[in-house]
Amino acid sequence: MKVKLRSYINGYRKESVLGPLFKLCEAALELTVPLVIASIIDKGIEGGGDRTYVILMSLLLVFLGAVGLAFSVTAQYFCAKASVGYVTKLRYSIFGHLGKLSYSDIDNLGTSTLITRITSDANQVQTGLNLALRLLLRSPFVVFGAMIMAFTIDFDSALSFLAVIPALSIVVFGIMLISMPLYKKTQTKVDRVLHKTRENLTGVRVIRAFCREDDEMREFNERNADLTHSQNFVGKISALTNPLTYVLINLAVLCLIDIGALKVEGGILTKGLVVALYNYMSQILVELIKLANLIITLTKSLASGARIRSVLEIEPSQTYGTRTEGENSKYAVEFSNVSLAYHGSGAPSLSDISFKVKKGDTVGIIGGTGSGKTSLINLIPRFYDASGGCVFIDGADSATYTREALADMVGIVPQKAVLFSGTVRDNMRWGKSDATDEEIYEALKIAQADEMIREKGGLDFVIEEAGANLSGGQKQRLTIARALVKKPKILILDDSASALDLATDAALRKAIREMEGDSTVFIASQRASSIMYADKIIVLEDGEAVGIGTHSELLSTCPVYLEIYNSQFKGGEQNG
Repeated sequence: MKVKLRSYINGYRKESVLGPLFKLCEAALELTVPLVIASIIDKGIEGGGDRTYVILMSLLLVFLGAVGLAFSVTAQYFCAKASVGYVTKLRYSIFGHLGKLSYSDIDNLGTSTLITRITSDANQVQTGLNLALRLLLRSPFVVFGAMIMAFTIDFDSALSFLAVIPALSIVVFGIMLISMPLYKKTQTKVDRVLHKTRENLTGVRVIRAFCREDDEMREFNERNADLTHSQNFVGKISALTNPLTYVLINLAVLCLIDIGALKVEGGILTKGLVVALYNYMSQILVELIKLANLIITLTKSLASGARIRSVLEIEPSQTYGTRTEGENSKYAVEFSNVSLAYHGSGAPSLSDISFKVKKGDTVGIIGGTGSGKTSLINLIPRFYDASGGCVFIDGADSATYTREALADMVGIVPQKAVLFSGTVRDNMRWGKSDATDEEIYEALKIAQADEMIREKGGLDFVIEEAGANLSGGQKQRLTIARALVKKPKILILDDSASALDLATDAALRKAIREMEGDSTVFIASQRASSIMYADKIIVLEDGEAVGIGTHSELLSTCPVYLEIYNSQFKGGEQNG
């Protein structure tokens, strides 16, 4: 999919035209100033002086300055509005596109890289567009306009302009061609620094627990020093622009003054016209420096724009069908020879998994760490697609459902409890946007969280970012309640009670078994006590189903399950 970033300027075409137009009006006024100054010198000062004429021309200069300022401010407004609006639409598009990408796509890109794209890169594009609208037409207009005005004053003197402009162009564009690939590399190193920063912020407690602050600081400093070195190197190259252009312009000015002095002495030029030529040369100097800085900024912006475009051009690896309802099968979920291999992994995470689950049944999934419990569960709501085999939901291939239909059917509570800043009510309505307070309290009661919420002030209690003002167990119970609010046909609990004590866990499981409706429940857990009363238990080891049956069946037929059970229970009785 080819993405054209310029299409995002639609809706701001008027501002994109008016901004540069007012800048050109300002530039036109600026080109008349040297002629007014020449007139003041030749007519107002030379030959005894004409005070009235000098005052009138000075007032004209003030007027030109005021009008030019008005044009400049108006241009700045339109350029800022266009650039900010453009990047706002671009950010919306990036954010919306990320929501369409699968888990695999996001895993391949990396979270830190995506954050850089939507923040640093987008800001760089905004800066580049703003400067381009203001200067891309204005600076060349002033350069060529000043050169033309110089030729109208004196042809021989203006030849020095023709000599210096190509030399300046070589300097400016040469530096641009050298610095452009270096800026791309620098932005990549920004990703690495952001990745390390994000990793440290999210894992700060673990870092402190293992006293790894010094090691992490050392690694961060190394990455930061590498970025600083790159920025200094490309900055030094870019910094050559100003001194080199100043040298060339000043040489041209010396040549101009030498030629002008001879012509004034010979009566060919007046002093005022020589000053006007000098002013035009100065204008060229200033505008070429602006143009050089603009090109450097555009180089960064184009590099950032290419990085953003590369994300927008990624086609989502998952496509959805048009089915909105199942086939009313007696089976809620069926796995048929399902395998799963993550991108870049050396071996499959799941291999040849097959089972059928009747509607209303409770299914337990157990196995050691890394056995594939979460991988199996993630295939049901299509967080990932199976590498082989098929997953059927209510008799139909899960890939044939619309995204919305599948989300309505499946409610999942992930391993990591994620809550968002806002009230309890706001968080609960993620499951069902029009849920009443009664429905929310009903879900909270099943999740063993209703008393806790009432003690905190009810549904208006404000949860801080990431649930920072709640304990681990409280967050888990609220995420379970959020999934229960919409009363899904398939409820998935992915080790979501690990932070709960045994009594609360038992009460939760009892409440889920007794809740109304025929929800099919999947419980992934490392606790045998959490799944031993399930209608069916799937035992996983190294991505393979080594046992499927009830608790009593598996104790006699599955050594892996027996080992797990014996490690958690003593003599058939729970250790506690």
